[in-house]
Amino acid sequence: MNLRIETLPNGMTVVTDPMPHIQTATIGVWVEAGARHETAATNGISHLLEHMAFKGTKKRSALRIAEEIEAAGGYLNAYTAREQTCFYARVLKDDVALGADILSDILINPTFSADELAREKKVVLQEIGQSEDTPDDIIYDHLQAAAFPDQPIGRPILGTEETVNRLGRAALRKHLATHYVGPSMTLIASGHVDHDRIVALAAEKFAPIAKADKPPPLRARYRGGDRRKAQKLEQAHLTFGVEGPSYTDEDAFAAQVFATAFGGGMSSRLFQEVREKRGLAYSVHAFAHLFADTGFFGVYAGTGAKECAEIAPVVVGQLEAMASGATEEEAARARAQAKAGLFMGLEGPSNRAEHIAGQLLAYGRVMSEAEIAEKIEAVDAAALRRFAARLLKSGSPSLAALGPVKGLESYDRFAARFG
Repeated sequence: MNLRIETLPNGMTVVTDPMPHIQTATIGVWVEAGARHETAATNGISHLLEHMAFKGTKKRSALRIAEEIEAAGGYLNAYTAREQTCFYARVLKDDVALGADILSDILINPTFSADELAREKKVVLQEIGQSEDTPDDIIYDHLQAAAFPDQPIGRPILGTEETVNRLGRAALRKHLATHYVGPSMTLIASGHVDHDRIVALAAEKFAPIAKADKPPPLRARYRGGDRRKAQKLEQAHLTFGVEGPSYTDEDAFAAQVFATAFGGGMSSRLFQEVREKRGLAYSVHAFAHLFADTGFFGVYAGTGAKECAEIAPVVVGQLEAMASGATEEEAARARAQAKAGLFMGLEGPSNRAEHIAGQLLAYGRVMSEAEIAEKIEAVDAAALRRFAARLLKSGSPSLAALGPVKGLESYDRFAARFG
């Protein structure tokens, strides 16, 4: 990457990542405002604002926004996460200015029409309903809530039916004014782009954005706990978690390589033991969720009612096996997978922009590919064994389960396996 980074007078950061050999560009704005920046009363407002930004501005109707970008063959979208909200456009190289103009318009001039708000709330409620009907999706929200109960970072990104219905235009305007300020916003352009032109566009289009202090999120406190719900489903959806590292923890890269070695592919310990040897689950994998000041490591398994009781002891048993016997061979496989995932993901402008945004959020800078590869390479078998031991000693695990979960062992028994 040949990045150039500049800060505008209003505090907004502008990053360019030129790829002159391609004919397209991705231009997006990442805002440090997500679910963890909300209160209990405003849970879901970041996501609702993301929807409402596309529903009309002082210059464009919702239909005109869609027509303008699609008339140029472009693509406009957004998403909300726990620590950020992103709005981005994918366009041909000659239409970067159009992308910048539309993005600035929807972020600076949204009208939050009462009629549009009423309609979009229904859409969001449908989205919540769809998520609730997808147990292998919603189970992660339940695990997040078990890990971080009664905290913004533990609440669902979509909000709840109650909170969404309660949100009004005044709340949206307040959220926009409070969080969509220069120091909280980063514009990233990747692809066939020119740095000076992008900076000039950003300075022109986003000049009205205020230079104000960005409000810090409430510090997260991992606690752990139990959330299980018996439901009439064909499969039991089980997730287990323990406290893990933050982005800046010395074990941040070890956590990600460990997740791959432990449960990230067909050669991983979990896949081989749970599926191939025992036939306990069709789907099983491990994951590491890292945030600015906290994190957790988890395992998901989709299994049958009869097999439910066997999963937890097998998962912990494999953690113990990793702590005592992780090999250099499996460490090398996991490092190769991690590096391949990194480099393959950086072949397109959208993924590159996403990568840059994540790096800036985590570290305040963008590590070079060589530096990241070096950190991955430093995770040897000894590091995997140390990290497994850290997880086993962490105490206060998190457990979330949906479906025919009657056979799942009690939380106390599961928790006794840790600490």
